Amino acid sequence: MLKIKNLESGYGKLKVLRKISIHVNPGEIVTIIGANGAGKTTLLNSIAGLVRLKSGEILFDKQDVLKFPPEKIVFMGCSLVPEGRQVFSTMTVKENLILGAYVQQRRKQRVIDLESIYSIFPVLKEREKQLAGTLSGGEQQMLAIGRALMAKPKLIMMDEPSMGLAPLIVKEIFNIVKRLRDEGNTVLLVEQNAKAALGIANRGYVLETGRIVLEGSSEDLLSNRDVQRAYLGRDLDSEMKI
Repeated sequence: MLKIKNLESGYGKLKVLRKISIHVNPGEIVTIIGANGAGKTTLLNSIAGLVRLKSGEILFDKQDVLKFPPEKIVFMGCSLVPEGRQVFSTMTVKENLILGAYVQQRRKQRVIDLESIYSIFPVLKEREKQLAGTLSGGEQQMLAIGRALMAKPKLIMMDEPSMGLAPLIVKEIFNIVKRLRDEGNTVLLVEQNAKAALGIANRGYVLETGRIVLEGSSEDLLSNRDVQRAYLGRDLDSEMKI
């Protein structure tokens, strides 16, 4: 569904990503893990057309996205849940969701399927008349995901969905992401919470200072010593000595 080859991008003269090559198959969760400043958000924004490439290739559903502006990329079926949620705080929950269905309205879809989103996020149904800015952080994250799903995307990209949330809410969010995959959705997940992300993903990539340094199945990455030391807070040598 998504194929990236030798991608290089950044801001002005600053090159952030260097020779990035990844792919995402239909119906899987692929996670990108890495520290702050590794280039994870830049990668998603490059795919979404918000950051222009310096070189390389991005094919989404066999189409070259470099030819299209961001709104056209959404129309093609690639939706981004941005870092920090970025809900429209002075609009109600329902208005935020309807705005996410703009693509469906342009396609002359007669029914805006709010109920399918409410079935995934029952709390949004309870809060549908409430201003988005008054929701808790976890509820805002659910709203941001729901808003992206309203466009009926083929690929949903999520940027740090667990950021700033309590552990119980993080668990709930990741259960929802897993459910989306189980229902046939395709997810590209950027996360600092490596353990949680690899716990639900099919495959993963490790991004360090703008380069892919490791890739493999989630099981392989979880058992990799370098990944455990750098991202899971474990040092196997020390554990063996104990």
